[in-house]
Amino acid sequence: MNKEDIKKIIPHREPMLLVDEASVVEENQAVGFYKVKGDEWFLQGHFPGNPVVPGVILCEIMAQTCCVLLHEERTNKSEEGELLTPYYTGLNNVKFRNPVKPGDTLKLECSIDRVKEPFYFAKGKGSVDGKLCVSAEFSFALVKG
Repeated sequence: MNKEDIKKIIPHREPMLLVDEASVVEENQAVGFYKVKGDEWFLQGHFPGNPVVPGVILCEIMAQTCCVLLHEERTNKSEEGELLTPYYTGLNNVKFRNPVKPGDTLKLECSIDRVKEPFYFAKGKGSVDGKLCVSAEFSFALVKG
């Protein structure tokens, strides 16, 4: 799915919508892509002359990729028929291995490992050209938004 399709599934909008493409590859697994153009707001000042995508942004891109898997839960779990909003509730074992820079295409691979309503526990990794850049375990809560 492209960015317009993703907007139908997750609540994020520009400038915080950070996934360019995503697909569900299995019931619990999603793959997403983000092309770093170089003019993003989060690169301004991080770092002058050597722009690097901040780690917190890498974690956000990973989480947004995972949120593609929550589409049915967001629409089916609400009592009043309103969409539920995924909120980060935890971030564990985060590791940054290689920098992500302008011109790179970041590939995200995420999965939901277990569910304990309203919490969803996931893990993910991001790589550029096969080189691991970020990995983490994280969780969400789906709540009225």
